[in-house]
Amino acid sequence: MKIAEIREQTVDELHVKEQELDDQLFRLRIQKSMGQLEAPAKIRDLRRSLARVKTILREKQPAPRSGQQAAASRKPAEKSKPAAGSRQ
Repeated sequence: MKIAEIREQTVDELHVKEQELDDQLFRLRIQKSMGQLEAPAKIRDLRRSLARVKTILREKQPAPRSGQQAAASRKPAEKSKPAAGSRQ
């Protein structure tokens, strides 16, 4: 599945596609564990397609508000350290 095709889909369609790919991947892993997998490259292709779908879903999510993002990125103030050679 091409990235342009994925971008054209709605969020609901992408959620359905994500579930389908996840289910197919599960079935292929079961086949692999039983030694019945005929196309091992199919697992890699499904994993990559699933990653593409998840990436586009993430891009389509609304961005967090700047106030929340700024508060989360702030670090607590550090205590000042005494200079080397100075006594307290």
